Amino acid sequence: MKRLLLLLSLGLGLSAEAAPMRWADIRDGSLYLQPDRPDTVTVQWVPAWQADANEEHLYLLDGQGKLQAERLIAASESRGSQSWPLAPSAASYRLEVPGYSFRRYTVEHDDHTVALFAPAKVHFSAETRDGDELFFKVAAGERAVLAGKFHGGVGALQAQRVGDGKQLSLALKSYPAYWEFDQVELPVASTDQVWRLRLRGSGKAAFWLDGTANLFAQNPRQLKPLREDPGQTRLMLHKEILGKAANLGMALPYALPPANPLALLKSLNPRAASYYSVVDIMASRPHYEDAFRRLYQDRLGIKQDITLLAGSQRKADLQADATSNAGLEAWLAATRALGGEGTHYIGFADEPNLNYPDYASYQRLFSSMARQVRSNPDNFKAGVRIAMPASTRLVNGPFADNATDKRGIDWARRLLAESGDSIDALAWHEWMIRDLLATRVYRDNVRRAADLVGLDAQGRPRKALLLDQTNISSGPTLSPYEQETHYASLWWASVAINSSQDGLLDMLNWFQADDESDHRKGMLRQLDDDRYELKPVGFAQQFIQKYWLQDVVRLENDAFEVDVLAMSTDLQHCLFGVNKGTRLQRVNLSGAGCPLSKGSLRYFGADNRSRDAPFSCKDGSVSFDLPGETLFALSWTAT
Repeated sequence: MKRLLLLLSLGLGLSAEAAPMRWADIRDGSLYLQPDRPDTVTVQWVPAWQADANEEHLYLLDGQGKLQAERLIAASESRGSQSWPLAPSAASYRLEVPGYSFRRYTVEHDDHTVALFAPAKVHFSAETRDGDELFFKVAAGERAVLAGKFHGGVGALQAQRVGDGKQLSLALKSYPAYWEFDQVELPVASTDQVWRLRLRGSGKAAFWLDGTANLFAQNPRQLKPLREDPGQTRLMLHKEILGKAANLGMALPYALPPANPLALLKSLNPRAASYYSVVDIMASRPHYEDAFRRLYQDRLGIKQDITLLAGSQRKADLQADATSNAGLEAWLAATRALGGEGTHYIGFADEPNLNYPDYASYQRLFSSMARQVRSNPDNFKAGVRIAMPASTRLVNGPFADNATDKRGIDWARRLLAESGDSIDALAWHEWMIRDLLATRVYRDNVRRAADLVGLDAQGRPRKALLLDQTNISSGPTLSPYEQETHYASLWWASVAINSSQDGLLDMLNWFQADDESDHRKGMLRQLDDDRYELKPVGFAQQFIQKYWLQDVVRLENDAFEVDVLAMSTDLQHCLFGVNKGTRLQRVNLSGAGCPLSKGSLRYFGADNRSRDAPFSCKDGSVSFDLPGETLFALSWTAT
């Protein structure tokens, strides 16, 4: 077999020579590898969908969480392969295939190497064939749950306990909401139990375990406890200021919020916001937005925002017709009435590279509306600036057919060449970088955006860079394991750090402020008509903003699982960071000096609370032990 199944006819009885173990058609997941002798892991890939519009990364970490190797796969490499040597190790390497992947990956290694696969939850992890088998273990006393989701391929999971043959079946049904899935409880036992999992149906497969280790093996003898040794994080702080830290904000509701959610929104301390303006509403009711836009500016202190024009029912492919032009004119008048405070970017369409049939169709709208905005100098005096193209994703293509012709960066390049004098900012949205280890892509994309617009004599982008919408997933394709848990906190902290790392980005907005019925990816959830509460990412936003300072200071960081941003405002200094891995990291900081004046270290964990933590300052360096999956802030005052 070629699909997530050991070739049982090869190698189980062979000890003199190694036989290959193959994992095929992985799309999203982690493969932990523990070799007891020198081995080579080989990864091959073939296209799955729109591969030629999307570049991807593979990561190989050693047993202490250091980046052993990385492979950037160019969009032009729809097919290819990569091999890496593995030295014998008591702790497991981690080969990461970050989802959402546009390729199918096959991994081969020595069958003596212990291999455990950790699939994604809710999202599909692989493409399999009917009857493929894996094994998993449930420890004594664990209340384990086997779960799965139907993605049009595998339609049932069959579990059989190896010890006594007890069987359980789980049918995977189709649900209207992406985040709904099926699950079955496994019997609790007083001793460890090994189970055989058989996948029924061919195609996309989503299966996972809760209440026990989410690890699967092709050979039951390889079901060993996963070992991850503590890591080392070395930081070197410099005095050089790179630029400004991005203003962090969120997409705010298109309505006047009740008192309860308004108070919670204020507690999130947003410094930027993204809005929609519905042109057909504004054309007929030109003062519709006045009250809540004034409220957000005065009560929340929003001085930097971006508005995307749209139509009712999320219509995104606007035309330069009488309704759209009247809606834009009403928005401009309302913005002038705000009194000229702050900067108000306007984008003439929402994700045009996804919603328009081709570039020319969008370019016609852009040219017409840009002329309309520039025709009145009072718009510029009121802080109105033009942003483009507000694309879905920047470097990679949209989730659409013919994505190679619709990459945001390509459309932006053409617009800059044709209408550069009418453009004040480059805006884009980033979705589907769901893997915590892949969030460094945000830094790469900001750098590429800066390269596109160019830098001025002070090293600042010639056009403001606005990442005005982002989230773990796009649309309603949401996993509650991500959106409703501490995972979202880790992800948002990491994205904020990576996006701001070079001081090039002006704005970064989480999408969106509050849950909607089919888009449950807010920082707030609704309890009833007018009562809301913070979700974990909302609590994390409070912690982040408390320590988010003005300037980005250059920092060297040799870690892969720990992201850190150095910031300062006048005499205040802060290292804000996040340990995305589960292992303990021993952090050492040089360059800050000792002792730290008014120094403090705060941790923020899965309980949504912050707490003081100890650190030592000796021989000119600061050191502390950072638990896994923890945000931290080390702050002090310059002397």
